[in-house]
Amino acid sequence: MNFALIGAAGYIAPRHMQAIQATGHALVAAYDINDSVGIIDSISPDCAFFTEFESFLEYAWRLRRQGERALDYVAVCSPNHLHSAHVVAGLQLGCDVICEKPLVPLPEQLDELGCVEEETGHRVYSIMQLRHHPAIHQLCTRVLTEGRDTKYDVELTYITSRGPWYMASWKGDPRKSFGVEADIGVHFFDILALIFGGLERLVVHYRDAHKVAGYLEYATARVRWFLSIDAADLPASLRGHRPSYRAIVCDGEVFEFSSGFEDLHMISYREVLAGCGFGIETVRHSLETVHAIRRATPEPPGDDEGHPRLLALVRDGRVSW
Repeated sequence: MNFALIGAAGYIAPRHMQAIQATGHALVAAYDINDSVGIIDSISPDCAFFTEFESFLEYAWRLRRQGERALDYVAVCSPNHLHSAHVVAGLQLGCDVICEKPLVPLPEQLDELGCVEEETGHRVYSIMQLRHHPAIHQLCTRVLTEGRDTKYDVELTYITSRGPWYMASWKGDPRKSFGVEADIGVHFFDILALIFGGLERLVVHYRDAHKVAGYLEYATARVRWFLSIDAADLPASLRGHRPSYRAIVCDGEVFEFSSGFEDLHMISYREVLAGCGFGIETVRHSLETVHAIRRATPEPPGDDEGHPRLLALVRDGRVSW
């Protein structure tokens, strides 16, 4: 099958290129306003490349009239605020679409995408690769096996250090990235609801350009959560040695997933191609959670609701309520 890629110069684009190659398909066209896309030569040296979206669309429409050369899929890796427009363009080209998270920034945009799916007869799938991580499978199996009727005590910590480039890029502009909670957090709110059921309460305790923390209560869990792109927030034992720390602690048992991400895009592509991808309704609850977090006014935590890392930052004077 033939793939096109929108957002070919971005941070995550190489994983999509590699997944297309690994699943035995061809990347035939790519677009980005930036031209730092030399990695394409190692994956698909004959791929047509465009820095103007209009030229990319014109080429894609010409391919559509050429039978076996027509595009089957469009992968979208553009900045978050452009996802909706680029997904719609892909659907209207007569393609199914694979889009990086978050699928769209605003929940109401999902309804519009649903209308375009009906109009075109094609589908959009969101990359939610954390659902394929072995540590998440272990946690999910534990909760399902126990089937208990009391709530779990959970801490979610996701610290993935980003250098100065992050804030200088579109990711540092909340009008384009929609904040840390959307750019790196949407996966985890998806997983929490998947494992622990419906969301019952949501509180945000702190938010700035580099970190956000709060409390979520689900049908079967009370969750203190902390997300950060600041390397200084890493555990002292990891600073200077590892760039990330990702873990869910469930009633004292640690499920760490700092590694193991390398092949998850390939698994995601295989699932989509097998007809088992994550569509609009699958991701709706996580996008609604992110939207509610973004709109919430931060307030100090109640008893036993503050994440330990945030409380330590307050004690050290690095942040304040």
